[in-house]
Formats: sequence, structure tokens, C-alpha cells
Amino acid sequence: MSMGRNYRVLWAGSTAANFGDGISYVAMPLLAAALTNAPMLIAGLPMVYSVARFLVVLPIGAFVDRFNRRTILWMANLGRSLLLIALAVLVVTGAESILALCVAFTLIGLLETAADNSVLSILPTLVRSKDLDKANGQISATQLVADEFVGPPLGGLLFSTAIVLPIAVTGGAYAAAALFFVGMRGKFRPARIQEPANSLRRDIFDGASWLAKHRLLRSLAVVSGLASIAYMMPFSILVLFATENLGLNSARYGILLSASALGGLVGSVIVAPLRRKIGYAAITTGSLVLGSLSLFITFLTDSPYIAGLSLSAYILHAVLFSVSVSSLRQRMVPDALRGRVNSVSNLFGLAGLAIGAGLGGFLATVLSLGAPFLAGAMLFVVCATIAWPNLRKWESTPLR
Repeated sequence: MSMGRNYRVLWAGSTAANFGDGISYVAMPLLAAALTNAPMLIAGLPMVYSVARFLVVLPIGAFVDRFNRRTILWMANLGRSLLLIALAVLVVTGAESILALCVAFTLIGLLETAADNSVLSILPTLVRSKDLDKANGQISATQLVADEFVGPPLGGLLFSTAIVLPIAVTGGAYAAAALFFVGMRGKFRPARIQEPANSLRRDIFDGASWLAKHRLLRSLAVVSGLASIAYMMPFSILVLFATENLGLNSARYGILLSASALGGLVGSVIVAPLRRKIGYAAITTGSLVLGSLSLFITFLTDSPYIAGLSLSAYILHAVLFSVSVSSLRQRMVPDALRGRVNSVSNLFGLAGLAIGAGLGGFLATVLSLGAPFLAGAMLFVVCATIAWPNLRKWESTPLR
């Protein structure tokens, strides 16, 4: 059954934005690596990006619950497009630098935070509750195709042709996303629980307080934060691991990322029926165990083929975990609080990304480029041991 025109428009806009994300995911690290070969500086790019998102995620959540979410979506993507155009001008004129790259990447991250929260907050108003797993799975599937399957190899190819090309194409993708979101019909400003509006600080506190009182979502927020550390430790230096340990050039690095997305495509297809068959506890905990195994295998190998298979298994884990947790949160959180609860939950993840990026650069510098993979594998085991009992207790509660 069709999930409606507005859902299809949301899906199309998300696809265009993720296509731009996929290109920049390869182009930005490659540009950084062209400017410096210092692991800490390269790892610093995602670190400052994550820190900036961390600092604004809470007020952005309050704004998402105050203003028209469609407007936030198209303005955020238009802003990202303009920033990429400015960065392209710097590259063409030879004025690019690590500092300029960090500033642009940071501002793009701020706008991405607003766009991502708005998508998560709008989706439950467009589809039925029982269709959330399916809708999140479809968005994840197209995200993987655009963000990781098509975007990365194209980004590597464009970069090898001319440094400015992937930056310009990414800016065009964000502009297209803005146009799609403008085309959504209806009112997307959530109803306020209390009038007149509270202060921004009080709004943020209300969202944090609601999450703190919800045992399951609170525990999953903690798990998401730890999983973000486990993810970012290896992925912050993946470009160096791929070029030095696996012997890949820029184009083949993009292909490696593209191949890893195949596991995510499998995950996006099986997540809804698998959840119906085995439940949220088994699928969420099992995905964390799979994430641990995949990073451990990558740590052990110097073969790009084995690394591609293990990273594919990792992306499979990521899709199963993210869709399950997102669907749970969308089902349980009232619409008027959704932006704020999303933002508080994301705060844990963003803190983890910043910590993970710093730890990844540190471990790669003082130990080896493989050390962040081993550390991430061990941390995923901790995540699984936290998630399992809380999810099982929730599933066994009759009135859940």
C-alpha cells in the first residue's frame, strides 16, 4: 500500500541530500589528505564537525518543535548548497586550507543536524505507526544507494578528475533536495503542549526530562552514544587505513565504501520482516554483536576484499540498529516532544562521534592504524550487554 505523496516527496528529498552526503563523505577526507598527511589533523575534520553538532543539537531540537519542519528542511539544504559553492570558489582560486575545510564542514554539520531531526520528526506524521519500520527501511535503502553505493565511487572518480568537481556536484544535490522539500503539502508545525511558549531553556529541559524518565529510550540513548564512539574510532582514520594498510588509491577507496553499502541494502530489506519475526530485542542486540565481529575481522586483515566483506557486514549492523532504534523512538515519543527527544538522544551520539574521532586519531598515532578497529570491536560488546536486558524487559511488559 502506498504511504502517500508527502512521504514520497520526503523520500526523494532525503535521497538527493544523501547523494550529496555520499560524494562529500569521500571528497572531504581526500581533500584533507591532499592538504596534510597528519593523522590527528585528518581525524580532526570529523571531530570538529561532531563537536559543533553537539553544541547546537539541543536548541535545534527545540526549534524543530516550535517552527514549521518543512521550512527547516528546505532552508537547511539550501544553506548547505551555498556553503559548498563557497568552498568550491576557494578551491578554484587556490585559497583552500585545512582551516577553511573545517569551517565549511562544521557549518554543513550544523545544518545537517537541523535537517536530520526534521526528517525524523516529520515521518511519523506521514505514515501509520505499523509502517514506520518499512518507511525507515526504505529511506535507509535509498540513503545507502545514494550515500554509500553511488556517491562514494563517484566522489572518488570526480576527485581524481578535478578536486573542485565533487564539491560542486554535492552543492547541486543539496539544492535539489531543497526544491523537493519545498514541494511537500500541508502544515508541519507541531501543536504545542503548553501555551504560551516556554523559554528555549525550559523546552530543552522538558525534552531531556521526558527521556530521562523513559527507561528503555534512556538506555538506548546511552548505547547509541557508546556505539558512536565504537564507530568513529576506526572510521575517522579509514581513509589512511585504506591507503596505507590496504594499498588503495582514491578511486578504489570510493569503491571500497560502495561495496560495503551492499550489506546495508540487505539490512534495509530484511529489517521490517525480521523485526516482526524475532522482535526488537534480538534484532538490536544481534546487530551490535555483528558490528563487533566486523570490526575485529577488519583489524586482522590487510586484504581489501576481506575488508570490503567485513565492512559490508558492519553497514548491515548499522542499518538494523538505526532503523530499530529510530522506529522505537518514533512510536513512543509524542509529536510535540519529538524534536527535543530526538535532539537529546542525538546528543549522546554526537558526543560519541567527537570522542571517537579523537580516540581514533590518538590510537592510530601512538599504536597503529588497526588499533581503532580493535577498540571499536570491544566497545560494541559492551553496547550489546547493556541493550539486551533493557529491551527484553520492555518486550515482556504486557502494557508496553
